[in-house]
Amino acid sequence: MLLVKKFNKFVVKILQMELKEFTIPFVGLKEGKHNFSFAIENKFFQYFGFDDFHKTELEGKLTLDKKASFFELHFDVRGNVLLSCDVSTELFNHAVKTNFDMIVKFGTPSDNDPDEILMIPEGSYQINVAQHFYEMVVLSLPLKRVHPGIKNGTLKNDILSKLEQLDPQNRKSATHKDPRWEKLNSLLQ
Repeated sequence: MLLVKKFNKFVVKILQMELKEFTIPFVGLKEGKHNFSFAIENKFFQYFGFDDFHKTELEGKLTLDKKASFFELHFDVRGNVLLSCDVSTELFNHAVKTNFDMIVKFGTPSDNDPDEILMIPEGSYQINVAQHFYEMVVLSLPLKRVHPGIKNGTLKNDILSKLEQLDPQNRKSATHKDPRWEKLNSLLQ
């Protein structure tokens, strides 16, 4: 058990070192707006153990608006990711366009804090925004990933042909009808 805890701490330190470009030292910044830009690629998502993307070309932008006792963060992500279709397994480009606003305050974090407010300990001098970019992108993905060619009917492949054959609505009515189904269908009318 002790070995597992040491390994987990080691992994966290490596992740923090690898994602250091997402660490913003805010203590030396003047009050007002400051802009940051990040290239987000497959390597970024691999740090979080997320490997659903075959290719990632995203640009993350962060606007930090520093105030006297808190600061506001505006996250914006644009670009494309290459996904596998859940129906046909064909690859397709999915456009990602998402944004999120957050307020960062100093104090003691609690379980009741809303998602839009991040409490960080007094005396903090930097913030790592990698986790926020990761969650934004992953949560912006559709639950069911369907190739646009399926929706508009232009995609043709063996899997779709077989699914079309097996679709009960597309099958021609059988010549032999089961009388039990006829009785149940009469109840629907």
